Amino acid sequence: MLLCDFHIHTTYSDGSVNLRRTVDLFGQAGFDVIAITDHVVNGDNTMGRLAHKLKFSVREDNFDEYMGRIRQEAERAWDKYGLLIIPGVEISKNHLSADKSAHFILLDIKEFIPACWDYKRIFTEAKEQDALIIACHPHHMSDLSRDTLFLWNNRERYAKYIDAWEIANRDDVFNVISLKKYPYIANSDFHKVRHIYSWKTLLNCEKKIEPVKQCIRHNKGVAITLFRR
Repeated sequence: MLLCDFHIHTTYSDGSVNLRRTVDLFGQAGFDVIAITDHVVNGDNTMGRLAHKLKFSVREDNFDEYMGRIRQEAERAWDKYGLLIIPGVEISKNHLSADKSAHFILLDIKEFIPACWDYKRIFTEAKEQDALIIACHPHHMSDLSRDTLFLWNNRERYAKYIDAWEIANRDDVFNVISLKKYPYIANSDFHKVRHIYSWKTLLNCEKKIEPVKQCIRHNKGVAITLFRR
């Protein structure tokens, strides 16, 4: 089984650890597959504009640099640790209301997709790029983070686009996902070094990007585990 984490932030958005050190942390901890998924925040409201001003978002003008750095680190990680790195982003539609807010990962993205597009347009473009769509922390969270409930509250409309839902995020478990029997994975939502100790995904597949994506899509050979010291 491959030990995986598909929800990791660096200083390219609001993470506190730079990309290279993040890769070394996961490599030295024995992980097999990780995804770098820095935020792409909507810029069409006050909250979004503030995130852009604080440089808490990957933007169209630095997306190529972001992807290039991930590719460089992916080569180094594979050679040094046998660690597979998948590029991604977390589309972050932030609003004052939790019912209007949604975060979702686009895994193995190739071209920039703005967070201010409507949901159908984003999902359609992601599918065109053969990216996986993963709904992040879709239900109420236990910490002080803002809840992002839009996708769960509108699941009848949008579930057909979503390849997997986070059944666990950091220390939270969302039982509603299992009750609906949706495809699932578990992630750390890594922002700080201590977040490495959290829920993770185990996959029974080959350590290559396409087999990993297919394993998540079909949700066979998938398990979750708590990674502790």
